[in-house]
Amino acid sequence: MLLKTYSLEIFNSKCQPGAIGVHCFAHLDQDVSCALPYINSVLGGFEYLKDPPAVTFKAQGKLITIHGNKIAVNALKDEAEAQKIVEWLKREINDAWGKKDEITPSYEGAPKPRFVEILKLLPKKSGCRECGDPTCMVFATKVAEGSKGPEDCPQLNQEQKDKLKKYMEMFKLDL
Repeated sequence: MLLKTYSLEIFNSKCQPGAIGVHCFAHLDQDVSCALPYINSVLGGFEYLKDPPAVTFKAQGKLITIHGNKIAVNALKDEAEAQKIVEWLKREINDAWGKKDEITPSYEGAPKPRFVEILKLLPKKSGCRECGDPTCMVFATKVAEGSKGPEDCPQLNQEQKDKLKKYMEMFKLDL
C-alpha cells in the first residue's frame, strides 16, 4: 500500500467567501508521485504536469488534482463528502500502484477542446446573454473547461447542439 494516511483541510473559497460549498486539501503523509502516471492512465487525467508531477481530472462532478504530497478537491458540500472522495482516491491510488505492472503509465494529458472550434459552432448573436455569460467567447471558454454544455445556450437549435456535443465527446467531457 503506497498511501496509508493523510489529514484533511477543509476551507471556504477566498475569492467567493459567501459560497455554500467548500474545498479541501488532503495532505498526504506519503509521497505518491510515483503513482501519478498510473492514476493518469486509469482515471483519464486531462492535465498532466511532469515537474512537479501532478494530474488533474474531473470525477464525481468535482475538479480534482493529485500532487505528490497533496490532493485538492473543489466544490464539495461538506466535510463528509470530502472524506468520502478522498477515501475513494486513496483506494484508486493504491489500486493503480498495486497493478502498475498491468497498466501502461501515461505522462500526457488528454487532448483539450479548442475554444475557437467551439466558438465556430455557436450562433454568436450579438449581446444576447441568454446563457448568463456576457459574450459567446466567455461561453465557449466555459464549454472548453467543461463547466457549460450545449444545453446552456438557448440560441442553439438541435442540429447545432448535436454538433457541439459531438465535438466535445472527442474529449471525454461530461456534458
